[in-house]
Amino acid sequence: MSKQLEKLSIQEARKIILLSQMIPPGAKKGSSVAATLKAMEQIGYVQIDTISVIERAHHHTLWNRNPNYTNSHIDQLLKKGQLFEYWSHAAAYLPMRDYRYSLPRKLAMRSGEQKHWFARDKKLMNSILKRIASEGPLMVKDFENTGRKTKEWESKPAKKALECLFMQGELMVPFRKKFHKVYDLTERCLPKEVDQSVPTPKEHMRFIIKRFLTANGIGQLNEMVYLLKKVKPQVRETLQEMHASGEILEIKIKDSLYYTLPSALKLLDKRLNRNTAKILSPFDNLVIQRQRIKTLFDFDYLLECYVPKPKRKYGYFSLPVLWDGRLLARLDCKADRKDSVLHVFNIVLESKVSKREDFANALAKELSSFMMFNKCRTIKFHEAKPVSFKLLLEKKMVIYL
Repeated sequence: MSKQLEKLSIQEARKIILLSQMIPPGAKKGSSVAATLKAMEQIGYVQIDTISVIERAHHHTLWNRNPNYTNSHIDQLLKKGQLFEYWSHAAAYLPMRDYRYSLPRKLAMRSGEQKHWFARDKKLMNSILKRIASEGPLMVKDFENTGRKTKEWESKPAKKALECLFMQGELMVPFRKKFHKVYDLTERCLPKEVDQSVPTPKEHMRFIIKRFLTANGIGQLNEMVYLLKKVKPQVRETLQEMHASGEILEIKIKDSLYYTLPSALKLLDKRLNRNTAKILSPFDNLVIQRQRIKTLFDFDYLLECYVPKPKRKYGYFSLPVLWDGRLLARLDCKADRKDSVLHVFNIVLESKVSKREDFANALAKELSSFMMFNKCRTIKFHEAKPVSFKLLLEKKMVIYL
């Protein structure tokens, strides 16, 4: 295969990325649950998040790729053994077909090669394993706290032990109750047909590369190893080997080099839905690597819930908005579930927005769906920059409410 360097415009690069990320979503075939699984297997994971200002990130991310998504889909897929909970760059749901590639981290945790953030209490861990083996699935609250908590935010010993056992693969989380983990023995959770063979180091590196490029279209080494420990040299070496064999291509975007799969270039012949606006989670797979999005989408994004209030520019929980293949605005939202009101505290447009009326129409339609997704019946706008856009958006909302 030719090693000729491909050159892509920034618009072509964005198209490949968005189609790879399934956003905005295309037409769906089959059941809605099957569409959710397909999205999971394409993007590789969804991050689990505890923040519930709006619908949690894992639900929000999947809804953006499957308009018929409902929050019960994850539980259904967990029960069917088609998803599992573990660690990606953060706590995540992952497709069960990728289970074997979680084993290197688990074995490294078990051997002590990779440290857990909690110290291992082996005696307590063995005791917990025996209890779960005899009693069945248990939660943290099922274990009495006999240890002393020196600070309010420190976990009780049983929780630390459960998390150690989970991270090193002896326990799994087959489901949650009111968002609290329920732990059970791994052998009781895994479907019999799941491949449990440990990948070789080379297989594992190839998986990291192909998984990233399949989900994201194009990528650089640093992006592929984002928050992964002790794999960068091996991934670099495998990248070079895969490029030399023609299995992946090197492409140039502006003045930077990226890698892609040959099949990704065929996406340029497909249609990208540019008319639909999508309101993204701060933890959406598309935007989770902030520097990548700044470089490729010219969007400098910071989630400000961790920023002191006086220093916030956009709001506590500002959500990126995608339209016309670009990231063009931020919405600071909160779902008031008691009164069924979706508050939009702030709308800030990027200066590059030109067709404001078209954008307002697309965003109004999306906000109507987003409001219902968040189980709200009404929407209230507070501030906007520019102020004129708030008035335009309110006018458009009348059509969809």
